[in-house]
Amino acid sequence: MLTLSMSLSSLEFEPQSKALMKKYMTYAVAAFFATIAISLAAPDKDAVMAKEQAAWQAFKDKNADGFKKVVHADFRGVYAEGISDMQKELDDMKKWDMKSFTISDYNIVSVGENTIMSTYKVVVEGTYDGKDSSGTFNAGSVWKMKKGEWQAIFHTNVKGETAAK
Repeated sequence: MLTLSMSLSSLEFEPQSKALMKKYMTYAVAAFFATIAISLAAPDKDAVMAKEQAAWQAFKDKNADGFKKVVHADFRGVYAEGISDMQKELDDMKKWDMKSFTISDYNIVSVGENTIMSTYKVVVEGTYDGKDSSGTFNAGSVWKMKKGEWQAIFHTNVKGETAAK
């Protein structure tokens, strides 16, 4: 409660009111800075999804330089065909004839400082080494903030099984 005492010469706060006001201001400032810190630390889902989309688009377009911009040089991938590194991804890129891809159900989770994990579904239409590889895949990636940019350091996907009828 704020109590004021009046004098003819000035309006003054009582000492206990000044201490209470100072305490509330300290809490308000601390809450303000905590909110800013949380908002800066939390990864932006749309920004990370844009990077994911850019990686897929570069792969589809067989744009190795574009792919390297969003995928870390020490990247690893795990697929039904085996374990992959950056060079294998680039070699596989040449064997793909991807007509289209559509990402849906995109979610991210922070898993440490400057690291996030994404999960999503991706519908792919295309062929790999001349064989139809179209389907709906359950996918996941791990992204690391490097020099102010998100880069994929891990990716996996597995073709979803169709339910028996």
